[in-house]
Amino acid sequence: MAFTRATGKHRRPGRVHRTTVRAAGVATLTTSGVLGTLAAPALAAEPAVEQTGLTPVITLGDSVAEEVDAQAAAQRQAAEFAAAREQAEQAARERAAEAAEQAREDQERAAREAERKRLNTYVAPISGSYVSTAYQASSGLWSSGTHTGIDFHAASGTPVHAVGAGTVVEAGWGGAYGNQVVIKMHDGTYTQYGHLSSIAVSVGQTVTPGQAIGHSGATGNTTGAHLHFEARTSAEYGSDIDPVAYLRSHGVTV
Repeated sequence: MAFTRATGKHRRPGRVHRTTVRAAGVATLTTSGVLGTLAAPALAAEPAVEQTGLTPVITLGDSVAEEVDAQAAAQRQAAEFAAAREQAEQAARERAAEAAEQAREDQERAAREAERKRLNTYVAPISGSYVSTAYQASSGLWSSGTHTGIDFHAASGTPVHAVGAGTVVEAGWGGAYGNQVVIKMHDGTYTQYGHLSSIAVSVGQTVTPGQAIGHSGATGNTTGAHLHFEARTSAEYGSDIDPVAYLRSHGVTV
């Protein structure tokens, strides 16, 4: 019997193809009911599933997936940590800003309180002096017959200070008072400083407690250098009140 040689190139069936063919054969045998001794050896001849190379691939895939999951979890944890740290830092910045604002407000409040106290403070018009002529002392030297203020002992040129905060309403020649300064105080009363040798303020100027407003002297109707000081309810002559009681009511001992 003659055989005709096949023409063309043929490849040897691959392993997958062979396995598929064998599986198809087994399926055919199963369908036809032939499950004799030939079926078992045919199946036994096939490599186990773990020997086909499929399981290593799957195992490698699981390992990579677990590594990716671990990296993702680490990234999430790092992101959460960074977010928590940023939140904590932001909270710390806010607390620091609030503390700084509170400190600034406290400082401003303390400064205002200190300024308020300073402006409400009263001082003696002549530092380290004493009253040489009392209030309402009788003498023909005064047109009213009595002394309308008090005299502080002072040599000519001694600095004279505003006893408290106020506004200058008169600064210049005052007749019998010589060079004088009259200040409207913050409490609505008036103080007068007479017989000055020089004046250091002008009308409309605001003054603070202890501010120098001139120097003592002997100008006007006087027998010698001193400071004549009056406390009044108005800027006008004749509205005088006891200067010693006035100063003492504001905490000044004379």
